[in-house]
Amino acid sequence: MAKAIMFQGTSSHVGKSILTAALCRILAQDGYKVAPFKAQNMALNSFVTKSGGEMGRAQVVQAHAAFLEPEVIMNPVLLKPTRDQASQVIVLGKPVGNFSARDYHQGFKEKALEAITFSLSELYQRFEILVIEGAGSPAEVNLKANDIVNMKIAKLTQAPVLLVADIDRGGALASIVGTLELLEPEERDLVKGIVINKFRGDISLLEPALTFLEQKTGKPVLGVIPYFKDFIIPEEDSVATEGMTTAKGRGPLNIAVIALPHLSNFTDFDALTLEPDVTLTYVKLNMDLGDPDLIILPGTKNTIEDMLALEASGLAAQIKKASEKGTPVIGICGGFQMLGQEILDPLYTEASIPRTRGLGLLDTSTTFEPTKVTTQVTAFPVGFPALEGEVRDLTGYEIHMGRTVLGPKAKPAFIFKTRCDGDVNLPDGAVREDGLVWGTYMHGIFDNDDFRRFLLNQLRQKKGLSPLLPNLTGAAQQYEEGLNRLAETVRTNLNMAKIYELLGV
Repeated sequence: MAKAIMFQGTSSHVGKSILTAALCRILAQDGYKVAPFKAQNMALNSFVTKSGGEMGRAQVVQAHAAFLEPEVIMNPVLLKPTRDQASQVIVLGKPVGNFSARDYHQGFKEKALEAITFSLSELYQRFEILVIEGAGSPAEVNLKANDIVNMKIAKLTQAPVLLVADIDRGGALASIVGTLELLEPEERDLVKGIVINKFRGDISLLEPALTFLEQKTGKPVLGVIPYFKDFIIPEEDSVATEGMTTAKGRGPLNIAVIALPHLSNFTDFDALTLEPDVTLTYVKLNMDLGDPDLIILPGTKNTIEDMLALEASGLAAQIKKASEKGTPVIGICGGFQMLGQEILDPLYTEASIPRTRGLGLLDTSTTFEPTKVTTQVTAFPVGFPALEGEVRDLTGYEIHMGRTVLGPKAKPAFIFKTRCDGDVNLPDGAVREDGLVWGTYMHGIFDNDDFRRFLLNQLRQKKGLSPLLPNLTGAAQQYEEGLNRLAETVRTNLNMAKIYELLGV
């Protein structure tokens, strides 16, 4: 029987995801067969597994930290918000419908719990240790009756719980004491220690607070983790998007990503921020576009509503004006759909509007269909003459419910060679005749090192800058090195002897 340990938090965004990844890497380095688990995740950052199942990105990173291929049983329930009070529900990698919060809790929660218990059973049979992540806070009294991700899972697995607080935001001591006070006695008994995360400064100045916490709560402080900014894991909700107005990087190439209201899979752009010549800015709808070297429309969970919001804000007009002046524009998935002439939703799959005009920058038309495509892909570029022979096959993944048809003024950007179900020969995306506007359904396209550098060198050439060679340390290697640095930091600052004692291994 596998052992388990669980991170719960005093709130969202305290670092549960990153600590789970760190502990997975530490335990794997120490020779244990370890797997991550999060019963239910609410996120717009998702990933497609090799079998074609959809799961949250945070658990994907945690699986990689454990040297594993991601599987949907590591995140059996995924909620993808489509609007403020409704979500698409993904169970064991497949969509089962759109639910309001009330309908989900009243009519579907038990089925979700079945998938959760099945997944736990599978993981317990295959691994020695499970590192479990909770969601938000276990002390939300209005949510406790419907809990299937925090104390419900701790009780089900009898996992010792480590309560995590973010001291960088202030109020950490009060949030720890308050969280424990609001727990039921049997829940409080499951909490075996406290972890202070994101600490900056001289730890000796914190020691009186640590002593107070231990005396007040009766729980030991098992670690004070320093603020770690070199590796980021997507959080489970929209909290992580609040700081998106801050530019990332200081390079000469200014890339503007439009921060759509239902923006999804913003991890698509992480690799761009690793490049030394890039400054990447998320432009919200109430901001001015400025004069970027490249505009990217990202994926979205609600293409139609976001297209309407883009028009209403005036940012659509700014994008079209920039394109007229020669600024390149790229669309990924929902952003690709927006670049076309129209978006049709005859079955009201996304919204209550059957037809919406697009930006008109590509000669394409998209129709939403009831079947969702989720698959990993390999592809080669066909719409970029300067790229012929310059890059290897590209890898990525599709997550969409739209079918896009090209008109005579557009040609395919890529050809898919493989999908999860085998070899294919299918066109993807579209490129405008002048090559300055293109789109694709392929998430993860910028993770391909050669293609990313080709794109950036095209921008450099436009600015009169010399091309750069691809970084010798590619995005995947930097990602792996980041995981190792993260594990080293946490191992040094977490009481690992006590962790192993709690695990009983």
